[in-house]
Amino acid sequence: MSDLPPRLVIAGTHSGVGKTTVAVGLMAAFRATGLTVGAAKVGPDFIDPGYHSLAVGRPSRNLDIWMCGSDAILPLAGKAGAGCDLLVVEGVMGLFDGAGDGTPSSTADVAVLLDAPVILVVDASSMSQSVAALVHGFASFDPRIRIAGVIVNRVGSPGHETMLREAVEPLGLPIVGVLRRDDRLAWRDRHLGLIPVAEDPDGVRASLELLCALITQSCDLAAIHTVARSGSTSVTAAAPPPARRIGAARIALASGPAFSFMYPDNLEALVEAGAELIPFDPCIDQELPPGCAALVAGGGFPEVYAEHLSQNRSLLAHVRQQIDEGLVVWAECGGLLWLCRQLDGAPMVGAVQTDAVMTQRLTLGYRTAVSQVDSALGPAGTTVRGHEFHYSVTTPTGDALDLVGRHGWGPGGFARRNMFASYLHTHLASRPDLAEGFMTSALRLPYGN
Repeated sequence: MSDLPPRLVIAGTHSGVGKTTVAVGLMAAFRATGLTVGAAKVGPDFIDPGYHSLAVGRPSRNLDIWMCGSDAILPLAGKAGAGCDLLVVEGVMGLFDGAGDGTPSSTADVAVLLDAPVILVVDASSMSQSVAALVHGFASFDPRIRIAGVIVNRVGSPGHETMLREAVEPLGLPIVGVLRRDDRLAWRDRHLGLIPVAEDPDGVRASLELLCALITQSCDLAAIHTVARSGSTSVTAAAPPPARRIGAARIALASGPAFSFMYPDNLEALVEAGAELIPFDPCIDQELPPGCAALVAGGGFPEVYAEHLSQNRSLLAHVRQQIDEGLVVWAECGGLLWLCRQLDGAPMVGAVQTDAVMTQRLTLGYRTAVSQVDSALGPAGTTVRGHEFHYSVTTPTGDALDLVGRHGWGPGGFARRNMFASYLHTHLASRPDLAEGFMTSALRLPYGN
């Protein structure tokens, strides 16, 4: 058990207000003052935590109530803030947005569990006095939440700033930051959000240095730090339950720019269960690392690197042969696309008998999945909670899982005794048994496939 450090939640009124820019900038700015800063992200996002990690120099943790359960949030926050002077948590979407199914899942819900004050980021580009009504509404909507300061973004001029300050002042909430319109603060983005750090770490690092300087000039870091210290000092967090060690096995881990979506907690759970994770780059490496009993291929952007992946025919053939011979594999979203026969016509591994194409339609949401067959994660009937976020479709869709979401249900995914491949991104913070089940499957085979 350990006490959480001083902490604050950076929340937006809605998506697109510059919340990530503010959160990442504050992380970097506080670190530049000499503080040890921890980072966390509400919800299932992979890309924002990559920016967090670059800003603070340590892993960022996802605080996802829907996937992990309320009981996992304090332990995860404890890991994020261990040994830190300050924990900065970036919210998801708007402050009160979540799964929409009546269960806790929003940034507000996480702030309550952490007993953390909230800094509200507002896009003020098209308003003046009306900002007061917006801020008042957010501050009074849920009495559980304590909004302790406001950062106004995309401010047009000194006169515009004056009007905003005069409007908010009667509310008794301080404006602790004013960011002017500045095209240099716009991160590059793609169809699933920001471009991952893994694709251009040097470019992101240069942008981060500029952002750190601008946030330091535009925000009252001392006042924001005071806000963080105003939260409860007696919130304690126990360590998350570890996975049981099943045995030792080398596990090939798809990495590189095409496959950068994997929660650090998942990798840690696999290591706890006995995995020695051996990274490889499917765009470059000609074969899987030697002596591996299993393969993990998480999400990412294989569609962006489809040409590189398809031209690496030696690796595609090797992976297909190894899986056909019993190599255990766990593939999530982008990993599933790589295992398909083809992706937008480009040849892929072909271990899963389906074809993938990119579409203009986003599939997004939480899912509860029940396996209909024995799989690499466990026996038939194994239940998994996860999140989907993709523009691709597979034909056929697969029928190894029964999937239930907010707006319907249906079959999907591919599984057999040595495979679990689907669009689901899972989080193992509260499910170390899935890491144990995967390692158990890997150890059924002779070591060194």
